[in-house]
Amino acid sequence: MGLLTQQIFNGLAVGSIYALFAIGFALILARMKILNVAHGTFATWGALSAFWLVVQGGMNFWVAAVLGVAFAGLLGVLSELLAFGPLRKRNAGTFAPIIASIGIWIVLLNVAEGFIGPTTRSFPIEAVPSTPLRIGGIVMLPAHILSITALILVVTAVHLLLSRSRFGAAVRAVSVDSRSAAIVGVNPRRTLLAVAFIAAGVAGLAGVLSALADNNVSFGLGEALLLKGFAAVVVGGYGDIRGAAAVGVVIGVLEVLSSQYISSDFRDAITFGILLLVLVTRPQGLFSERQLVRA
Repeated sequence: MGLLTQQIFNGLAVGSIYALFAIGFALILARMKILNVAHGTFATWGALSAFWLVVQGGMNFWVAAVLGVAFAGLLGVLSELLAFGPLRKRNAGTFAPIIASIGIWIVLLNVAEGFIGPTTRSFPIEAVPSTPLRIGGIVMLPAHILSITALILVVTAVHLLLSRSRFGAAVRAVSVDSRSAAIVGVNPRRTLLAVAFIAAGVAGLAGVLSALADNNVSFGLGEALLLKGFAAVVVGGYGDIRGAAAVGVVIGVLEVLSSQYISSDFRDAITFGILLLVLVTRPQGLFSERQLVRA
C-alpha cells in the first residue's frame, strides 16, 4: 500500500507537468483557433533559457525560472506577430497556420539543438532545490511539490482571469468574432498577443518543471510534452482548460502505475490505449459541454 501511494503521488507530479502544458495548448487551440505544433518548443526554450541563466549567468534558480517562463511567452508573442497574425489578417484558412507552426517548430528545435548540443545537460545540484520532504511515509521531492502547486495555482488563476475579468470577456468576444469585438471597443490584436504570451509562458513553466523533475535539459524536452498535452486536450474536451488539466494528471498517473505494475516498455501504449478507448466511447471529449472559461 505504501508503494502504491508513493507511485500515485509520483504520477500526480508527472501529470501536473502534462496538465500545465495542456492548459497552454488548449488556450491556443480554442481561443486562437490554431493547432500549434510548435508549442512544445516553447516548453523547451523555457527550460533552456532558465538552464543557461543558472549555469552561465550564475543566476538564482527561482529568478532564472521566472525569466525562462517570460522568454517562452515572448516566443509565443513573436510567433503571433510574425506568422499567425499576418495569416489571420489575410484569411489564410485552416491549413496555412498549421504549416506555419511546423516551420516555427523546426526552426526553434534546430536552434535549440545548436544552442545546447545533442547531449542532455543537468542543472548544478547546488543550484536547485533537492532536499526531499517525508510525510506519512511518502517521499516528496521539491520538484514534485512545485509541479503540483504550480498546477493548482495556474488552473485557478487562468480560470478566474478568463471567467471573472474584463480581459476574459474580451478573449471570448475576439474568439467568436474579432470584428464585432473591435466595434465594441476591444482591441483584437492586443488581446490575442496577451493570450499568446500566457499560453506560451505556461508551456515554458511546464518545461522548466519538467527539466527540474528529471534534472535533464535537452533540445527535445518539449516533444514528449506536446504528445501528452495534445492527448489531454482532445480527451478532456475541446477548449476546456480544466478538463485538459484533469486528463493531463490522469495520463501522468497511468504512466507511473503502468511502469511500476506492468512494464515500462509499454507504458505509452497502455496509457494511450486507455485514452483511445475513452475517446471512442465519447469522441467529443469528457468535458465537452463546458466552455473554455466555465465550470
